[in-house]
Amino acid sequence: MDEQPEAVQGAGGALDRRAELSEFLRTRRARLKPEDVGLPDFGRHRRVPGLRREELAQLAGVSVAYYTRLEQGNGRNVSAEVLDSIARALRLSDAEHNHLTHLAKPKQHKKKTAARTEQVRGALRQLLDTMDGVPAYISGRRGDILAWNRMAAAVFGDWGELPAQQRNWARLVFLTPEYRELFVEWEQKASDIVSFLRMEAGRYPDDPRLSALVGELSVKSEEFRRLWATHDVREKSYGVKRLRHPLVGDLTLNYQSFRLADDDGQAMTTYHAEPGSPSAEALRLLASWGADATRAGRVSPDTAA
Repeated sequence: MDEQPEAVQGAGGALDRRAELSEFLRTRRARLKPEDVGLPDFGRHRRVPGLRREELAQLAGVSVAYYTRLEQGNGRNVSAEVLDSIARALRLSDAEHNHLTHLAKPKQHKKKTAARTEQVRGALRQLLDTMDGVPAYISGRRGDILAWNRMAAAVFGDWGELPAQQRNWARLVFLTPEYRELFVEWEQKASDIVSFLRMEAGRYPDDPRLSALVGELSVKSEEFRRLWATHDVREKSYGVKRLRHPLVGDLTLNYQSFRLADDDGQAMTTYHAEPGSPSAEALRLLASWGADATRAGRVSPDTAA
């Protein structure tokens, strides 16, 4: 009864909502053991890791046939109540629960809207410029970097030197050697980006630019392919980043991300150091060096391709 789900990948490598739903449920089920959810484990040989489909269906209070259809990507008539039960049975986080809902009961998005070029309001650009001494930028759908201030360029590199298509966090982190050196915990940064893109794929499965980005990274980066296959999703709006800057050395910065109320596809991210810390002094030095600091952090367009 625990056979692998049927292949439901879309043609041409496009993101396929049914395939996403199928693989997401299968990987969430595979990470659970019977003892994790209060079921007895009689030591029987298991052909696949994790819970069996019938065990998960029992926990969720649905029939095995119903859950099997859902895990094969058929969520057309599933109710919110059933999704809630399955989410509880799978021990999903809030972010994972939301992702499951997007995959099983997708909202209708116009393809033209998904593919349009994002714009940043002039007032927001002015706000960035007034945040003297605070690295800040605005990112959009797919992790595109849309606008930034002078301090962000001093810390992360001169994004203005790059073609617009290459100003994307996923491309920078996976395809640009400088960013492997910049982020001390590069693996964690890479994992966070892939988790974000997975959530974007659930929200906007018909976005052709997102499909193209995932396809490009899958071809060019083995690490991306490995992380993409985990189907992990999570949202991180604050935390700490450790950087190794070419001019001032190690930086420990707190970051906060704020979704813009009038455009939930865009977010502003700011960084700051603990007052009186060596990192705060390093940021002050970068601010005083002005354009020199920005040039030192320049990202080569050749390596970011």
